[in-house]
Amino acid sequence: MDGLVAERAQRQHGVVSLSQLRALGLSASAVRSRVATGRLHRLYGSVFAVGHSRLTRDGRYMAAVLACGERAALSYRSCAAKRGLRPDRRSVVDVTVPTRRAGRERRGIAAHTSTTLLPHDIETVDGIRCTSVARTLLDLAEVLDTRGLERVCEQAEVLRVFDLRQVDDVLARARGRRGAKRLAEVLADLRPGTTLTRQELEERFLALCRSHDLPRPDVNAWIALPPTGAEADFMWRAQRLDVELDGRDVHMTPQAFESDRLRDQRLQVAGWRVVRFTGRQLKDDPRRVAATVRALLAT
Repeated sequence: MDGLVAERAQRQHGVVSLSQLRALGLSASAVRSRVATGRLHRLYGSVFAVGHSRLTRDGRYMAAVLACGERAALSYRSCAAKRGLRPDRRSVVDVTVPTRRAGRERRGIAAHTSTTLLPHDIETVDGIRCTSVARTLLDLAEVLDTRGLERVCEQAEVLRVFDLRQVDDVLARARGRRGAKRLAEVLADLRPGTTLTRQELEERFLALCRSHDLPRPDVNAWIALPPTGAEADFMWRAQRLDVELDGRDVHMTPQAFESDRLRDQRLQVAGWRVVRFTGRQLKDDPRRVAATVRALLAT
């Protein structure tokens, strides 16, 4: 029996629930006996650590989810940390339960309730029930400021887990949640048709050069680079400076991301300097872009 308990706990980061122990065949008295002898350590009323109580972070997450019931899921800041979207150094664990009323309070657990949390909003990550990335973004929109939410969305893109369609589905069911408006505003730049095209990026950069008295660059110029050459968005040949504009529609696929980096490495080995600017930087911070180009041309 202890072997069966240990096997189950091993799959759950060292913890088991009372209902799972009963399903394995342990009686209430057998559970109490194992608690008394130190083979089980009570974490919450119905959740136990097996063998010792020194839990990993995932062990704490699993224990909190089990304590809140079979339909509960890790959520908010805790889920973001588990998914690698942002760090969370708090000792409390966020868990959401799809119900109208909160259950009894449990120390170390921040219990949230929701009537819009559907089965497809929940995914299993390393054996732990977690809210989806889209649902987690909506939750975070209620507890983070705008810049913090932008960073999480950017990290989701870096990890290739951002899905705008899923976010739209979550927003359609938000029903007046406080974070819905903030999330929609942050995502405005990600929607098709809101990103500057390649031609628009080029025109904006040339206008920036004119307005800040920068030397006019060669546009879409070819750099001879064995074994194959490379095309520069904007080039100052004498200074061996290559400026690239990263539009989301062209450069955000995994293949483009990899090929861009390989290209830049080859150019730098050949003695070129490569600097990349995004459409958002051109729009929101043109002075800094111009100052960067000026400094590079001067060195």
